[in-house]
Amino acid sequence: MLLPNMHCSDDVNALSLVMGTEAGEMTCHSCSRSCLAALLGVFLGLEPVLGLDAPRSRPNFLLLLADDLGIGDVGCYGNSTIRTPNIDRLAEGGVRLTQHLAAEAVCTPSRAAFLTGRYPIRTGMTSGNGHRVLQWAAGAGGLPPEEITFAKILKEQGYVTGLVGKWHLGLNCHNTSDHCHHPLSHGFQHFLGLPLGMMGDCAGAEPSEKRMTLQYRLHRCSQASALAALTLVAGKLIRLFHAPRWALVFTLAVVAAVFAAAARHVGDFIVYADCFLMRNHTVTQQPLRLERVTGLMLREAESFLQRNKHGPFMLLVSFLHVHTPLVTTKDFQGRSQHGPYGDNVEEMDWMVGRILDTLDQEGLTNNTLVYFASDHGGSLESRAGHVQLGGWNGVYRGGKGMGGWEGGIRVPAIFRWPGVLPEGQVVDEPTSMMDVFPTVVLLGGGAEPTDRVIDGRNLLPLLRGETSYSDHEFLLHYCEVFLHAARWVQRDRGKVWKVHFMTPKFHPEGAGACYGRAVCPCFGDVTEHDPPLLFDLSTDPGEAHPLKPDLEPEFHAVVEKLRQEAVKQWSSLSQIYQQLGTIYNIWRPWLQPSCGEFPRYGCDLE
Repeated sequence: MLLPNMHCSDDVNALSLVMGTEAGEMTCHSCSRSCLAALLGVFLGLEPVLGLDAPRSRPNFLLLLADDLGIGDVGCYGNSTIRTPNIDRLAEGGVRLTQHLAAEAVCTPSRAAFLTGRYPIRTGMTSGNGHRVLQWAAGAGGLPPEEITFAKILKEQGYVTGLVGKWHLGLNCHNTSDHCHHPLSHGFQHFLGLPLGMMGDCAGAEPSEKRMTLQYRLHRCSQASALAALTLVAGKLIRLFHAPRWALVFTLAVVAAVFAAAARHVGDFIVYADCFLMRNHTVTQQPLRLERVTGLMLREAESFLQRNKHGPFMLLVSFLHVHTPLVTTKDFQGRSQHGPYGDNVEEMDWMVGRILDTLDQEGLTNNTLVYFASDHGGSLESRAGHVQLGGWNGVYRGGKGMGGWEGGIRVPAIFRWPGVLPEGQVVDEPTSMMDVFPTVVLLGGGAEPTDRVIDGRNLLPLLRGETSYSDHEFLLHYCEVFLHAARWVQRDRGKVWKVHFMTPKFHPEGAGACYGRAVCPCFGDVTEHDPPLLFDLSTDPGEAHPLKPDLEPEFHAVVEKLRQEAVKQWSSLSQIYQQLGTIYNIWRPWLQPSCGEFPRYGCDLE
């Protein structure tokens, strides 16, 4: 379902008003009052939350974000064959969410929504022409400078802010020094990581995100040039040109040779163009030294915590794990029952443990809110031959990039804050990664912006057990600018309805993935459902049994309700350039970051 009047061009966003509140501090006198209130609650039949302190003022924040991790890959979510003791330890000491949802099933839009608390369609971090993520580090697209991230607000509140790992939200607009989309322009004071992210192309491995496609196109160009040269030799096209035949044949032969050579070396070009490391604004390692990146990222995260232990701080560790090419150190290779993918998950869990140990060693644990999640579901298309290189999404259908299917958007998520959040609790309510924005902002002493729509909701009351329900009644699930699915939490009936207006076509039929593609398309090769598919996630979380219009009395009412909500959201949108559209999402040589001098490009300053 494309929203009414929505064009597949580069121009949709929204502005509206949402008032924010500030988190209060509890004094000794208010502690006394809270005790009296709890006693009164007993006599009045209320249910106070026992054993928890009031939220402490201005905690530190440690946000851990995995890349492509499936919800079924973690022990505390039911996996018994991949060892994740440190992530499980987080869950034992905190709150585990079972219906935590990414705003979209691929990296760039999901991460933009996470940082801003807004649907990607509002911020322009999407497109309507098939470009689902930022393709090049030297593209002009990215998170617009006018967007407000939680890092920017926390920085204004006196927090030291850092990002270690993957960014994938753009770098520059007009030249290599404007840094308009750079992390340091969006509130982060320290950055060490990859501007784009890990790709199979960084290791010349399969699956290839770009190399195979570019090689195919260059080979076709070479073949076309060679064929034109042969045609000229045969005299078929000589009348169309005024130049001598030998000059035309020579020119076309040279062009064919250039395209053929480019096809042979396109892999090397991608490694140079996209697989490099930046420290703040400086390129410090080009190309990326894959065998050293895990240790470097881990040491940087630990060092940040040690340097800023007197706080307050906010550190986002955006793991390169568990995206292909599954770069895993020797100590973890061959340890898992699930081959390279399982090895990589177990190494990431070890990294989580090292970072949590640093919190303990520096005395930071009790005053730090830790959040762990994945940016979207596991990738079913990531495979080399018969070897699966992507994750498992448990009972949930679909995976990374697959429109609105649960497997692509339902992610593992854990919050831990000792003494403030209950231990070992589970929340089954629908929540969103966009909720991290208002939760972190309010706890950090800031306020939500009032000049734009914030789609996230403060999670603290739900996490603390002060309320049983999420503030989300509706959540919409886009694929680019196309509305693929939507859910409605019908409180009075205890139902969570999910409607699919369109779904990807799986190839071969029944395989449950769009094999043969890098990622499923959002339009064209999709099935538009009339009537839409309707599921009751309360009883069918795996979306295995669509309800029939003639058997489900609420069918038409639910579908109409969600259509109305989609139209309502459309009315709150205003025009903005879509940053992933073709004009912004192509390689621009004048935007290419680099280090070293011609002809010896490249460096290693780390």
